[in-house]
Amino acid sequence: MASFKKSFESLKGTSHSAAKGVTDTAVQAAQEAVQQVAESSKETANIAAQEANRQTQAAIGKAADKTTDTIKDFGQKMETK
Repeated sequence: MASFKKSFESLKGTSHSAAKGVTDTAVQAAQEAVQQVAESSKETANIAAQEANRQTQAAIGKAADKTTDTIKDFGQKMETK
C-alpha cells in the first residue's frame, strides 16, 4: 500500500509539473501575442497619424493656393478701377 501511495504521489507531482509547464507556456504565448498586437496597433496608429498629417498639409496647401489666387484676382480688380 505504501508503494502504491508513493507511486500516486509521484504521479501527482509529475502531473502538477506538466500542468505548470503547459500553463507557463500558455501565459508566455499570450504575453507575446499581446505584445505583437500592441506593436501592430502602435504601427497602425503611427501610419494613420502620418496619413492624417499628409492630408492636412495637402488641404492647407490647397487653401493657401486658393487664397493666393483670390488675393491676386482682387488686386487685379482694384487696379482696373
